[in-house]
Formats: sequence, C-alpha cells, structure tokens
Amino acid sequence: MAEDKLAILGGKGMLGTDLARQCTKQDIAFEVFDLPDFDITNDQQLSNVVTNNSIVINCAAYTNVDKAESEAELAYKVNADAVGRLGTLARQADIWLLHISTDFVFDGKSDRPYVETDTPNPINSYGAGKLAGEQLLVESRCRHCIMRVEWTYGRAGNNFVTKLIQHAKTNKTLKVVDDQIGSPTATTEVAKVICKLVKNKPEGLFHFASQGYVSRFDMAKFIFDNLKWKVDLSPCKTSDFPTPAQRPLNSCFDCSKIKVLLDEPINTWQGPLENFLRKL
Repeated sequence: MAEDKLAILGGKGMLGTDLARQCTKQDIAFEVFDLPDFDITNDQQLSNVVTNNSIVINCAAYTNVDKAESEAELAYKVNADAVGRLGTLARQADIWLLHISTDFVFDGKSDRPYVETDTPNPINSYGAGKLAGEQLLVESRCRHCIMRVEWTYGRAGNNFVTKLIQHAKTNKTLKVVDDQIGSPTATTEVAKVICKLVKNKPEGLFHFASQGYVSRFDMAKFIFDNLKWKVDLSPCKTSDFPTPAQRPLNSCFDCSKIKVLLDEPINTWQGPLENFLRKL
C-alpha cells in the first residue's frame, strides 16, 4: 500500500471521518479534503487533488434529502456535475476512483431486495442527483467503483439514530414509521469494506449494507430497548408524515455481488448498532 496515496473527499463527514480512522488503523496513507478549505465544485481544487493522489474516495455529497427539494440546483452541482468532472480528471490521470452512492436511486416499490442490475427510478431530487452522478461517472470512462450504501449512521453526523435519541430526550411519546424497510449500516462497517476494496481496486457497481432487514419502527424499538429507555413508541405510516421529499419504502439491498470480494461475511445490523449505542 505504501506506493498509493489516498484522497478522501468529504473527509470530515460521517463516513469520511470513520474512513480516515480506519485508514489510520491499517497504515494506509491518506489525506482528508473537505469544506471550508476544499470544495468539490471547484474545478481547480478538484484537479489538484487528482493530480497529487493515486486513489480518490468520494464521500463528499449534498445529503439533506428534504432541503434538496428546494435547493435542487445546488444538490445537483455537488452530487452530479462535480462527480462527472471528477471522473474526467481521474481518467486523464489514470487513477482509480471509488464513489459513494445511495439506495435513494430506487423508488422503493420492488417486492424484493434490490440488485445492481435493477433499473433505478428516483422519487426525489436528492436521489435524482445521485443517480445522475453515477451516470456521469460511467460516461467519463475512468477506472471506478460505485458503492451504494443505505441507512448509514455514525458518530460524526446527523442520522436516524442520533435524531431519534435527540427527540426522545424531550419527548417520551414517539411515532415511527413501520412501512420503510432497510438495513441499518454503521459507517464504521462501510469504512472497513472500502479499505478492503482499495487493496484490489475492483471496477463496477456494488451494493453494500449490513445483513438483515428491519423497519424504522422496529429499529427504534431495538435502540430504546438497548439503551433501556422508557419511551412510548407507536407505529405509523410514511403517508401520515408528509415531508418535502418522498422516501422509498423498500431500501433493501441484495449484497451477493460485493460478498465475493470480501474475505469475511458481512455483519448483521444488530452488532454494530449495539456497539454504536454503547459508545454514545
């Protein structure tokens, strides 16, 4: 690994922070790039990063799903235009690029877990921008790996777990949707997998999530049972809580394709979540 120089774009975000920690643990040389010093929409800064590194991991994204409805142009600039330019620069420099994408490229209407060959159909601006980013990256013809992740949570960002705990501190009666199904996935788990992929630089599209599926409601129940908090939880439907952006109801991934590249089984979602709650 000594000859590879790794750049982590969005390195101070939720996934980027855990990836930097994991790289440190594994003695992988890396540099972190993030706002305010680095802006992925700045062509010159992007060019400098690509020129000075042999691998780029793009964790940078506009991730406020609801706000993306009113800031669609900005979200698209970050999640699509910048990714296309990154791909073009990576091709010119002949470097390998790993880009993080999302389950939100799908409409969530499938009656089974999604595989990589399923046709995307985003139902909100965030998903549309992320899908466009994937497509522009493919069109750039650079050596790349796209890794779609879902329901991620970590210590360095806003996510379902931290928001839920925050709400419960002031309100002991909570309603949580029971018709959104997916796999809670710790960014620490994603980071470990990225470090494995960095070693053999696979190309193509891969789905990654923790093993097993659960509803948001049952996930909330699991969280409060673990914390031993008395919270009055009741289930509701997504349609009971209209939000600016629609959410896919089925976010389940089939991860058979990426499993072939990994030297150990993918952990079930419960273990990493228990670990996360213990450290809070």
